[in-house]
Amino acid sequence: MHYSSKSKLLSGSAIVAGAFLFSAAAMAQDVTVAFSASELGATAYNPVAASKLNTATSLIFDRLVEQDADQSFHPHLATSWEETPDGMAWTFSLLDGVTFHDDTPFNAAAVQFWIASYEGTENEYLVEAIGSVDVIDDLTVRFNMDRPEPNLLYNLASAFMGIPSPTAYAALGDDFGVTAAVGTGPYRLESFEIGLQTVLTRNDDHTWGSDLSENTGPGHIETFTFREIPDQSTAFLELRTGGIELLLGVPTDFLQILQAEQNIEIIQMPGTGISYMPINVTAAPFDDIRVRQATGMAIDQDGIVAAVYNGVGAPARNFLISSLPEANVDPDLNVTYNPTRAGELLDEAGWMMGGDGVRVRDGERLSVDLFTENSTEFTRLTQVVQAQLGEIGMEATITVFDSSTIRDEYRRNAHQLAVRGYDWNNSDILDWFFSGNRLGYPNVSMWEDAEGQRLNDIAMTESATAAERIANFTTYHEYVLSQHLFVPIYQPTQNIAFNSDAITVPDPVRGSRFRGQSFLDIQVAE
Repeated sequence: MHYSSKSKLLSGSAIVAGAFLFSAAAMAQDVTVAFSASELGATAYNPVAASKLNTATSLIFDRLVEQDADQSFHPHLATSWEETPDGMAWTFSLLDGVTFHDDTPFNAAAVQFWIASYEGTENEYLVEAIGSVDVIDDLTVRFNMDRPEPNLLYNLASAFMGIPSPTAYAALGDDFGVTAAVGTGPYRLESFEIGLQTVLTRNDDHTWGSDLSENTGPGHIETFTFREIPDQSTAFLELRTGGIELLLGVPTDFLQILQAEQNIEIIQMPGTGISYMPINVTAAPFDDIRVRQATGMAIDQDGIVAAVYNGVGAPARNFLISSLPEANVDPDLNVTYNPTRAGELLDEAGWMMGGDGVRVRDGERLSVDLFTENSTEFTRLTQVVQAQLGEIGMEATITVFDSSTIRDEYRRNAHQLAVRGYDWNNSDILDWFFSGNRLGYPNVSMWEDAEGQRLNDIAMTESATAAERIANFTTYHEYVLSQHLFVPIYQPTQNIAFNSDAITVPDPVRGSRFRGQSFLDIQVAE
């Protein structure tokens, strides 16, 4: 499956006519890009150790394999691979003639160093099934497995498995990805101002793009400047006025407006994550499972899709995107709107409705903190969630944080409820957000449960085949749902907009996301 869709939306309101300012930067083959809201807040371009990365990472670092939209895997720095029948060894043949940005060679020894570098990091789970790495020759490497890992190719295609230069990685230590980031990718890191912008310049030596790009040589664009613009209204206006040429995350509020613009094109792709509300199970009153369940039943997912997102996207019913087989759980466990039952559960928990519409128990009001990030879309969604919680007698006070500070609040266990999202199209996201080994962040629910961890470990480490893995993760997912640790809200689409007077983008788009393979094909418009 390829995504095609440089198309206008079906309907929209008229706006005041105005000409676009043609970007002088684009004519000079410099393109400015605004990150999507979900990508804001990355603090380092270190795929090995970072807990959050963004699209620019995929231009700095290449991967052994790439994943297309149909979930198929394609060669990149690995030209081919072979798995033994018992799943206990994988042999990869590597691309010849590849060099890192520091002119050191990419080879089997670099792969061996890279796999070892994950030890002790948050991302170690990606390679923990690999017991050792043998260098067979300069361009052949073998992974000796401690156990079968049917998810290995997916892991290797992840943004968190970009391959860094061993020389630079060892020399820079904790500064790798901050002061410099050295990969084999089509663009080099020129500068990085945390929270502001990232500037990438073309790697003219890059001639090894994957078959997901038409252009496998150096990129057409000389410089990409990626900007962090927390206010999505501002990003939208900058696209209209020529301040940016490409907007990676277009809020659905703006999609219909953009229809009226003659030189704005929209690409819509299926989403790879959900927006949801984690519940801190250690913070009263949410240490009571009845209160957690009632909180989930207060949220009208269908109403939110219609009112907040103008019918674009879909309601989320559980923690996984609906295209994953592990999302097919017992229907009774899916989270649906039921304010009547929510009220009954709160009554059972002793929270009785007060005269002012806020529930009270033993003289204490049902007042809670509701955190969110400072993006237009999240803050608007959070306001709707606040109102819906109010309908069942829960008084929620919103606090807005920047994306870095809010993670510190999670780690301090200073939260009760939050509205946030994730972008990941694999069921191992359950391990990331619910494993007891990751309390604070990313386990924002602060959930530590012996049975949950047992099921997590089975799903992560005891699946010998893809079918077993689906079954194990489905069981784990169902147990997580039974504990009411979060409220699923919305499955967004990926909405990308660009100024067609300034640039052209590939059609169709290859890959599950608009990332490095697509940027290689971007050109200045004629």
